[in-house]
Amino acid sequence: MKTTDYIATTIDRFPKGYVFTYVDFTTVVNKKEAVIKALNRMVVSGKIAKLAKGKYYKPENTPFGNLEPNQYQVVKDLLEDDGRIIGYLTGYSIYNQLGLTTQISNTIQIARNDIRPSLNRDRYNIKFVKQKNTITKENIPLLQLLDAIKYIKKIPDSSIAAACLRLVSLLKGLSEKEIATVVRLAQKYPPATRALLGALLDEAEVSQFKEILLKNLNPITNYKLSGVQTVLKNAENWNLI
Repeated sequence: MKTTDYIATTIDRFPKGYVFTYVDFTTVVNKKEAVIKALNRMVVSGKIAKLAKGKYYKPENTPFGNLEPNQYQVVKDLLEDDGRIIGYLTGYSIYNQLGLTTQISNTIQIARNDIRPSLNRDRYNIKFVKQKNTITKENIPLLQLLDAIKYIKKIPDSSIAAACLRLVSLLKGLSEKEIATVVRLAQKYPPATRALLGALLDEAEVSQFKEILLKNLNPITNYKLSGVQTVLKNAENWNLI
């Protein structure tokens, strides 16, 4: 099979919005330059689209034009390394998914144990934040929740009070095992995050982990969160003002 035919056949099997590079084809077609030239010809013909240097995707055609790949596809090479998870989407990238805002940002935030300088891809500005906990597939949703609590002041188009109510609802949906994991993971977050988590769990009527969260908090330190006392009845017990 010719290089071009092999590449076209392989791309036909990819789902819409899938991001790929020449490496996806070199296991069978070992001529890197020939692969790149074939891909660039397909970009010109409109069969595929270019996301960034060396990165292509299979566009999904709609009456309103081509849909871009989702944010995970745009940065998946920054989230996984040879099948190993090294990062996850957080911040602006997940606030909408969690129901904390209706806004969708052009900034993609990635949490990793090791961070790197910001970069741009297509219309996206990609930024990195440090995660001190070990990242696993299972704990990513819980880390995303903790990140939202940590950066609650930065959630766009949302008040702290509204965000707290939504976070209480999300915490109520977790199992006791998941709550225990959240509390354990929270130990590597700042005191203000642990204090707010404690108040949110109080509001969700989950009290069995209260002492774990309280024991490492300074009893004379206050954490300023405007409006939090209007929705969390025990906010003052956690020094949230």
